[in-house]
Amino acid sequence: MRHSIRVLIASALVVTAALGLSGRVRQSSSAAAGEAKSCFTSLILNFEDHRHGEDNLVPVWRLPGSSTFFFDAGMTIDADGAPNAYNPDNSGLDDLANAGEPGHWVGFVSDADGNPYIQGPDDPFPGYYVSCTSLSAREKKVSDPAKYVDATKIPYVVLPPQVAAEGGARLGDFALVLNLRNGRSAYAIFADIGTMGEGSVALAERLGISSDARRGGTAQGVRYIVFPGSGNARPRPLEEINALADQLFHDWGGMEQVNACPANSDL
Repeated sequence: MRHSIRVLIASALVVTAALGLSGRVRQSSSAAAGEAKSCFTSLILNFEDHRHGEDNLVPVWRLPGSSTFFFDAGMTIDADGAPNAYNPDNSGLDDLANAGEPGHWVGFVSDADGNPYIQGPDDPFPGYYVSCTSLSAREKKVSDPAKYVDATKIPYVVLPPQVAAEGGARLGDFALVLNLRNGRSAYAIFADIGTMGEGSVALAERLGISSDARRGGTAQGVRYIVFPGSGNARPRPLEEINALADQLFHDWGGMEQVNACPANSDL
């Protein structure tokens, strides 16, 4: 998981009604009825991001009567779970420095002696490490690359443990992520534990953000909307993520609700 780009709170950015979603999104029932949405929010927590020797606060908000929470941040790029994420030559999608260190690897799995599993001739990328995500298919072996959520194929979000706990989110829950700068957005699944403001290679591609796990990402302008309790703690195919998250977003209020909450730290 990347720890190299500072996450800033997006400020003075307004989400307009022109924002279009990359997935299938319907208007909320309130829009059809002509009702105006409000944005009376409650603060769940101010997450303290201590990276780069600076203290940055990222407010996490929730609407009254709703379990859904949201926050504005940047996006660092996570390649974990992709079978070509890491290898011994450090020529994979991501730098080995972002996978941990000997004895405490977090980007790929190791045996009981701390030796990383190496993909064999029948695996997608022979010679590469078996990269992992916190969300995995329980029925598959630890050494099976297919056990984990492939960052290059599945749009997923990463949450810090404190944010997940305070917000009530569990691995496998769904989310909607919006690029406030260009209006693009994508549905995603909560698949990894890590830093604040982090998403998979596939998510960044759908949002029009540089998806290079070594040098990509953006410092600000991304909104994350998370739907706690919506998943089943298992990986899902893209079709299910899109269909189920679309219904959740519609029930929450859709784009009308997003437009009612301007992107700043003083909602």
